[in-house]
Amino acid sequence: MANRGPIHLARIAGIDLMLHWTWFLVLIYEVESRAGAYSWLGWNVLEVLALFAIVTLHEFGHALACRRVGGFANRILLWPFGGIAFVDAPPRPGATLWTIAAGPLVNVALVPLLWLAPSLAATANALTFLRSVEAINLGLLVFNLIPVYPLDGGQILYALLWFPLGRARSLMTTTVLGLGGAALLLLEALRRQDLWLGSITALILLYCWNGLQRARVMLRQAKLARHGEFACPRCQAAPPVAELWNCRNCQKSFDPFARDGTCPLCAQPAQGAHCLECGHAHPLPAWAAPAASAAATG
Repeated sequence: MANRGPIHLARIAGIDLMLHWTWFLVLIYEVESRAGAYSWLGWNVLEVLALFAIVTLHEFGHALACRRVGGFANRILLWPFGGIAFVDAPPRPGATLWTIAAGPLVNVALVPLLWLAPSLAATANALTFLRSVEAINLGLLVFNLIPVYPLDGGQILYALLWFPLGRARSLMTTTVLGLGGAALLLLEALRRQDLWLGSITALILLYCWNGLQRARVMLRQAKLARHGEFACPRCQAAPPVAELWNCRNCQKSFDPFARDGTCPLCAQPAQGAHCLECGHAHPLPAWAAPAASAAATG
């Protein structure tokens, strides 16, 4: 069977740029739908390439900003609905805000450059192309800033609400608003019979629903007692006193921070645990809280 996984395009600043094979379907569709816009088909291809170049710059904005605040970002995927920067920002509202906002800021920086570009056009085709690229950048900027999760505007709202409400409640609020916004987008897609907008809306609904469920779990976990003698090495969150981890040997749920880190069913010792706040796994000895570590070595 042919490999239909993402195509590796390049590695830039330690970030792998990948292209999903379905992008070529978009290329064909866009070229055919705007076949009459130019006197030569090559301009249509250039227009689609310009679209994905702008998307790539946008996603690199996210990735590089995430690294700037101490996070991890090593892959960008281009696909029919735009791009995805696989970023892992530190679980802090300020770090999250800068990581998300940096993407639209790239589009903002391109606005004056693309506004001036049509004045340099030497032919009618070049003028049409440059005006189209200007419209593409502005359209992507406006659409991304719609305050509907998980669009950039919705995630910016989530990061801003994180300051006064906390992480779980801000995610709950943002995803509920996102579901309402997605319902309006779906009505608009039906009114316009726009398959692309309908597909985007379906993805938004899925992300909002998953985010809502995650927020509910986070709210429940926030009410649990904590192991004060342990802390995640990355985000410093204390693990809850609860059987929320599965034994790798027998899959029973247990608390690796109790009973000397052994499973009560099979007595298998836990080698490590993932943090329920930031998602990163660490060996159990690394979970010693700073105060406890100082006392042990003092």
